[in-house]
Amino acid sequence: MGKKALITTELGVLVVIVLAACLLGVDQIIALFGGGLLGLILYFAKNSRKSANGFFPVLLAGTFQVGTLKVFLTFLKVGAILSGGGYVLFAFLDAELVSTGLLTRQELIDAIVVGQFTPGQVLSTATFIGYQLNGIWGALAATIGIFLPSFIFVAILNPLMPKFRKSKVVSAFLDAVNISAVALIAAVCIEMGKDTLTDWKTLVIAITSLVVVFYFKKLNSAFVVIGGALLGFALTLI
Repeated sequence: MGKKALITTELGVLVVIVLAACLLGVDQIIALFGGGLLGLILYFAKNSRKSANGFFPVLLAGTFQVGTLKVFLTFLKVGAILSGGGYVLFAFLDAELVSTGLLTRQELIDAIVVGQFTPGQVLSTATFIGYQLNGIWGALAATIGIFLPSFIFVAILNPLMPKFRKSKVVSAFLDAVNISAVALIAAVCIEMGKDTLTDWKTLVIAITSLVVVFYFKKLNSAFVVIGGALLGFALTLI
């Protein structure tokens, strides 16, 4: 993702800024779209003679009620602002669930592992997390909540896409958001690594998995997870 998103020197600077902001505790949503806005500022600085129409994602917010409705609204919010690929979901869930105490980071990591075993998109992890939070109804609410915004946005934005594709301003914003998303993924990986890399055995599993992932690029992630589990079992025998 980084190779595809890092297309200019300015975006390279931006990814470092966003990564540093995330590691310093800045909210992931603010970091992601703040990076997008900073990308726009850089664009206008280079093209100050040009004007542009605004393009600002809408952030959903509100006070949640306990139960299924809270699960639905939480994942509706995440689905509405998720940008940059499915793996950014983990950063948002860390902010929305782990930071608020609804889920422990270990439970989030477990949900990610389960998501890697299931077919389909990374967002299927949301179903398992919903189940963790509120059983079957929570799973249903989380699934509907996270996918519903996609259908709505596609219906609204599809007629406008030809115009968006021609807009250098929108392209500059989306390029900045994409590279910011890479920074978010890196930041949440670092935070999860602090909780999971507890001894030399987990470090060996992590390094081995990284080598396998980058060397066998077409290998299904489920096999990486299974291989890591088998390696972990083998190391317990030492």
